[in-house]
Amino acid sequence: MMAYNISFSWRNPVMWLLGALLLGLAGCAQVGEEVQVTKRVLVYPGPPDEPVFTHERTIRSNADVEPEKEDSKLKAMLTGEGPSASGMHKPYGVAVHRGRIFVSDTYARNVKVFDVPEGKFFTIGDSDKLADKQRLVKPIGLATDEQGNLYCADATQKFIMVYDRDGNFLRKFGGPDMFARLSSVTVDKKGERAYAVDIGGSVVKNEYHRVTVFNAKTGEKLFDFGTRGSGHGEFNLPRSVAVGKDRLYVVDSGNFRIQIFDLEGKFIKSFGEAGKQLGNFARPKEAEIDANGNLYVIDSAFGNFQIFDAEGQLLLFVGERSEEDGPGRFKLPSGITVDEDGRIYVVDQLFRKVEVFRPFKLPENAGYLVKKEVVQPGGKK
Repeated sequence: MMAYNISFSWRNPVMWLLGALLLGLAGCAQVGEEVQVTKRVLVYPGPPDEPVFTHERTIRSNADVEPEKEDSKLKAMLTGEGPSASGMHKPYGVAVHRGRIFVSDTYARNVKVFDVPEGKFFTIGDSDKLADKQRLVKPIGLATDEQGNLYCADATQKFIMVYDRDGNFLRKFGGPDMFARLSSVTVDKKGERAYAVDIGGSVVKNEYHRVTVFNAKTGEKLFDFGTRGSGHGEFNLPRSVAVGKDRLYVVDSGNFRIQIFDLEGKFIKSFGEAGKQLGNFARPKEAEIDANGNLYVIDSAFGNFQIFDAEGQLLLFVGERSEEDGPGRFKLPSGITVDEDGRIYVVDQLFRKVEVFRPFKLPENAGYLVKKEVVQPGGKK
């Protein structure tokens, strides 16, 4: 399935947030004694510009994907108690494959799986069927390849753990001798190369502020690039890598910038600086590339993600920092990914949720993130 084509076109960037806030207010129309409430629709950017994304849904627990069972409905009728839900304790990273959403939970020591098309929920990495060395301890960054295999950076074990789409353990690579503070993992879509980021730190050797490239199928280390510093090709607390068609984009968090390299780790250019204006960075964390080569960067301090073109030109920002939870509101966003249809998934650690944004021109019932209709005997749905 081809990714949905998104074109960006608008005018005054100051109007983006104002328009989104105005359009996000629920409208009420009173006729006589009747009050009609319209559905709250949140779009980005707001009027007068043409919307590009709309907020589609929020996922907090298995109750957001699994159909309610008949016995649960009966219990609710008899006792007044609602169904129990398995929520997220401390989510961090997110990856998606054909409507199946993977979210790492550092507190629960597992990856929670929300399968929207199948209407089911399960966990990966904490099963009793797995050997001790196959289980997760502190899962953070996640990635998937085109087969749906899940790659998970385990910060405590310092291994990249690999599972198939259903949670069966396949292999692991890396290890304590290669990493000081493993931060994230990214895999190209074909599953040929894996890029692991070592965030380093103030008390470890400078060479640990780097990206290590592996053969994703065998786990063989291919090469490293980067060392601590502020010059071209140098990093200070790098956080993640986004893989483009022929480029790598590294979130150089401590230097408040994005650095661009070719696929062999050769420096090309950088953009960004510390600040509070649009296009600046404060606490950039994860990044992702869409099918058109646009770059999405999460910033935990701003409480939003910014979208840049392949050369670093700011196109749009989405979301706002808030002390109160709600659609498009974030307190500590951490993970971001873009699926095959152009939908954007953002994890917030403190609000314990995943927010989903849909390309405005993509119909709600289009793409992979659509629940399958179950045909019962007799042809009834």
